[in-house]
Amino acid sequence: MSGQPGLSGAPEDGSSAGHAAGQQDMALLVESAAVRFLSVREHSTRELRDKLNSRFSDTGLVEQVLAELQQRNLLSDERFAEQYVSLRTRKGYGPLRIRAELAERGIDSAMIDNWLDSSPRAWAEHLREVARQRFGDAAAGDHREQARRARFLQYRGFPESLIRSYLWD
Repeated sequence: MSGQPGLSGAPEDGSSAGHAAGQQDMALLVESAAVRFLSVREHSTRELRDKLNSRFSDTGLVEQVLAELQQRNLLSDERFAEQYVSLRTRKGYGPLRIRAELAERGIDSAMIDNWLDSSPRAWAEHLREVARQRFGDAAAGDHREQARRARFLQYRGFPESLIRSYLWD
């Protein structure tokens, strides 16, 4: 097939070329939106897919753009998980809550295990620091105060075994 008009099997009116140009323009729009989202913060593939699918109806094109972004290392679930664990830990959350939030964002369990695989001792120290910031250095005086602290730490996502150890050891 030569570059001469009419020999490619496409209609003479250029509608095939117009469709291809339209697809290319749409791909650029999808990619531009994705890069804007990623410039604000890291996103998991699922988060970015959901945001793009809510704005663009061509899910095939969205998947294509996501694959290209992953190939160019602009989108990485590994990097997202690393940053998310770091952020949520700094904000005082425990491993159970962070695990649930990562799973909700489409991160697979093996990757979650990789980033949350700290020793129980490290999480116990983190729990004590979170509790100290929230409640000060004074020990819980009565059962009511112990229950209040336990509820707070449980809400933050710390395992019950660590909470018990903190309150009663």
